[in-house]
Amino acid sequence: MQLTGAQIVIECLKEQGVDTVFGYPGGAILNVYDELYKHQGEIKHILTSHEQGASHAADGYARSTGKVGVCLATSGPGATNLVTGIATAYMDSVPMVAITCNVTVPLLGKDSFQEIDIAGITTPITKHNFIVKDVTKLAETIRRAFIIAQKGRPGPVLVDIPKDITAAVTEYTYKKPEPIPRVTDTICDEDIRTAIAMIREAKKPYIFVGGGAVISGSSDELKEFVRKVDAPVCDTLMGKGAFDGTNDLYTGMLGMHGTKTSNLGVSECDLLIAVGVRFSDRVLGNAQKFAKQAKILQFDVDAAEINKNIQVDACVIGDLKEILKRINAELTQENHNKWISHIMDLKVKYPLKYDEPGLTGPYLVEEIYRKTNGEAIIVTEVGQHQMWAAQYYKYKNPRTFLSSGGLGTMGYGLGAAIGAQVANPQRQVINIAGDGCFRMNMNEIATAVRQKLPLIEVIVNNHVLGMVRQWQDLFYEKRYSATVLDDGVDYVKLAEALGAVGYRATNREEFNEAIDKALAAKKPVVIDCVIGCDDKVWPMVAPGADISTAFTAEDLAREQN
Repeated sequence: MQLTGAQIVIECLKEQGVDTVFGYPGGAILNVYDELYKHQGEIKHILTSHEQGASHAADGYARSTGKVGVCLATSGPGATNLVTGIATAYMDSVPMVAITCNVTVPLLGKDSFQEIDIAGITTPITKHNFIVKDVTKLAETIRRAFIIAQKGRPGPVLVDIPKDITAAVTEYTYKKPEPIPRVTDTICDEDIRTAIAMIREAKKPYIFVGGGAVISGSSDELKEFVRKVDAPVCDTLMGKGAFDGTNDLYTGMLGMHGTKTSNLGVSECDLLIAVGVRFSDRVLGNAQKFAKQAKILQFDVDAAEINKNIQVDACVIGDLKEILKRINAELTQENHNKWISHIMDLKVKYPLKYDEPGLTGPYLVEEIYRKTNGEAIIVTEVGQHQMWAAQYYKYKNPRTFLSSGGLGTMGYGLGAAIGAQVANPQRQVINIAGDGCFRMNMNEIATAVRQKLPLIEVIVNNHVLGMVRQWQDLFYEKRYSATVLDDGVDYVKLAEALGAVGYRATNREEFNEAIDKALAAKKPVVIDCVIGCDDKVWPMVAPGADISTAFTAEDLAREQN
């Protein structure tokens, strides 16, 4: 049938099973929005307050479901406002398709009104991008974009469509989406045999789990693998929930703000099995001293991650779910009782704890965990509150912790929470934010109100940029340059002005009452939680130090005395 380019865009989205898109209209994309209006019963459009909110919402939708998130924006500033969200998705391997529209083909490259080379801008932060100058290639391009976004290691893809292409007419024929095959052709039997031999030889193995285990949907296989290897488990920020955080073998996060147990255990182990991790600098600390007693065995779908940040002794490249299936089928039951007993002793000796009697970040997170029975989808911004949310909420299942790990995007959480809540209407979604982060995209509260979303925004309000201040306190002789936010913003009044419910909590009793009301409200609620400006995230590894040197407030006090 003969369709316009704009009609083809909508039909291709329907082909791909897209039920929700996030975006903001403008002149160049008007033809697409006109067709979207005609199909609003099939594709729901969420109008955000800002294009960056749309990109983060598409990201949160994708992370919480495993499906492709879709965002739309017009040319020029509309497109550039997506850039931070696209980069966030790229760093954390999130499948996203961003569709932008541009000025007409004859006006490209002439500094036309609201013209920008968005394909050029996003080349370093997308798996691939396209600018479609021929309407006959539009459907094929959109289909390719969805395949690329999902295949292998997922990531964002951008499709830029000039306005005259959305108006042009061509033949369109429905095409059923191609199944996305798992990457198995790179999995070598010899590599599997080597991995099994290394596991059998190990006396003190440790399993290190990253975001790849979440993305690949391999939690069940991972659980069996852990049981057969009989080893303790630590994870990255992105790996939360891939392995049950309530399991006795789980020892917490690894790295700069990881637990002492995980950091010491990995430093003592003789085999580190890295499952879907990229060995970020925040995990490694001093790369030259990382896990020096261990052989390192890495499983990853992306060959580029092998030996990139740390030299490994062996690897298996391919889809993680398939790798674990094959190894589990061949691996006999191992027994490391003495080693596990040692690690369990470390857990007892070095628990995560906080002694402050008043309202603190750790207390807030633990109370949210209790009130939600660990069943909420937790979203965070970036900073101290993010680390507390990673440390003190026990994630039992994958896709229940959404956070910007690689890019560290302040302002990510509220948009992502909107996307997650839209995708999971029966789940409780809670965004935990710092007051500095909340300011970045707090206008999206209006979006949550407009959509009648029951999400809860918990502001951990210390009136400072907490993580930066922590570094200034510990490493910059308390020179608090540009980190004080004590300027009298009333977040309760702000929430009410945007149509949400607002509460303030200055002690534990007030917070307990506020969170109970928020969970029962079934509408957007903002809780302004006032905590001390000098509360810190513990343990901590100094930048560039060996992770085994993780220290706490007590360690610091002893050293200073």
